[in-house]
Amino acid sequence: MHGVDGVQAQGFHLRSRALARRAARALLLIGALGAALGGCGYDGTHIRGHVLDDKTVSQVRVGASAEQVLVAMGTPSTTSTVGGDAWYYISQRTERTLAFMQPKVTDQRVFAVYFGKGKRVERIANYGLEDGRVIDFASRTTPTAGAESSFIRNMLMNLMRF
Repeated sequence: MHGVDGVQAQGFHLRSRALARRAARALLLIGALGAALGGCGYDGTHIRGHVLDDKTVSQVRVGASAEQVLVAMGTPSTTSTVGGDAWYYISQRTERTLAFMQPKVTDQRVFAVYFGKGKRVERIANYGLEDGRVIDFASRTTPTAGAESSFIRNMLMNLMRF
């Protein structure tokens, strides 16, 4: 009988090792799956550009010099290139709930300082997302009207030539 108990004990140890290996594999699989799916729940909020606060904006007043604006606000994001002198401080906030989704623009601000003669502040404007189009900071392009044409329109235009 002693020999039979030894065989049973050896079989028990083999089964317990097999169970331990399965448990280790299951834990490894769960860990890998958790790591892979961990990035999917990414909640990303990104702020780009010039971050404005009410205290800083209140320091810019009509009649102030360009130097005073520069000290209070810092270097502008961009300046006007056509017709007049203006400085623009641009910021944009984007959010996305999942890592593989496209970010959505939730807020956009353009703080504009317009200068008159003598490089003095003539007018101040604070534009928001509701005041215009979304600015694409990544490609640095602005869509223009009339530049896109459809396949059907091109077909009709070619038929009209005959």
